[in-house]
Amino acid sequence: MERKRARIIYNPSSGKEILRNHLPDMLDILENGGFETSCHATKGSEDTMEAARQASFHQFDLVVAAGGDGTINEVINGLSRCEYRPPLGIIPAGTTNDLGRALRLPRHPIEACKVIIEQNYVPLDVGKVTAISEEMANSESYFINIAACGRLTEISYEVPSKLKTILGQLAYYMKGFEKLPQIRPIHLDLDSPEYSFSGKVMLCLIANSSSVAGFHRIAPDAKIDDGVFDVLLVKTMSIPELIRLATLALRGEHIASDRIDYFHTNHLVVKSDEQVDLNLDGEYGGALPRQFQVLKHHLQVAVKNNIQAISGNESDSDEMVEYMIEESLR
Repeated sequence: MERKRARIIYNPSSGKEILRNHLPDMLDILENGGFETSCHATKGSEDTMEAARQASFHQFDLVVAAGGDGTINEVINGLSRCEYRPPLGIIPAGTTNDLGRALRLPRHPIEACKVIIEQNYVPLDVGKVTAISEEMANSESYFINIAACGRLTEISYEVPSKLKTILGQLAYYMKGFEKLPQIRPIHLDLDSPEYSFSGKVMLCLIANSSSVAGFHRIAPDAKIDDGVFDVLLVKTMSIPELIRLATLALRGEHIASDRIDYFHTNHLVVKSDEQVDLNLDGEYGGALPRQFQVLKHHLQVAVKNNIQAISGNESDSDEMVEYMIEESLR
């Protein structure tokens, strides 16, 4: 019987080079799990997307994305454009690992590979983003966790890579506290079949999963396969109010705030009369205006047969961040 073929697309610099160090063991597990496996070390975003497209073109039976949220986003951008889209395995090895958190995947590459060879696939929605200005016609991109705009979203590509390596997720929160005095509201015009809005906001989040920027309860109702986005608008408020709201978000209690508008939709258009940049899965995604739509069950992704609740390390990190927030209010 012909063996299945797998292609690992990995970022060799992710997670203090943990992927490079464990690559022989990863290949061994996949081979013993029934996959004839080859690998590709990424050299940049376009290279990563092209590697995913080539894996689709050559009809691989499985594509394994190994790296941080940026690497996974690039693989998904490559696969989502193809007619044939092989199942996706995830080896989370970045700073935040939002999709890995949402799927309750192990952080260690060996344990993540063991999940992949179970071949237990579930459907995964993908967000499609289309430019609607004439000069950018036919421009499209994809995201799996979050599309966001607002000055706070610039943090993810302003944190130095060395700081992320040393401090991990806390590096983002530290950068966030540093930028708080500079935060100003932006003007947005938002239109969807379910809800319309025009005015000033601190932040707009269009979520496809419950874990966003390490806050694993930011969109508490979000599911990866429900065919809708969870959209959060954070209305204008003072900096102390914003800090208190962040504390509530760690516990998933922010949705009840009268400063939050929260709704579900599978299609929306977001515009602004000022320059507003878009963040897609932690990476720069161009500027508004943009149209967003859900591609329901566009991919299949490998998960554990019995998905367990989020464990250990996340709550430890949350406690540290909550302490930092409380200290900032003193």
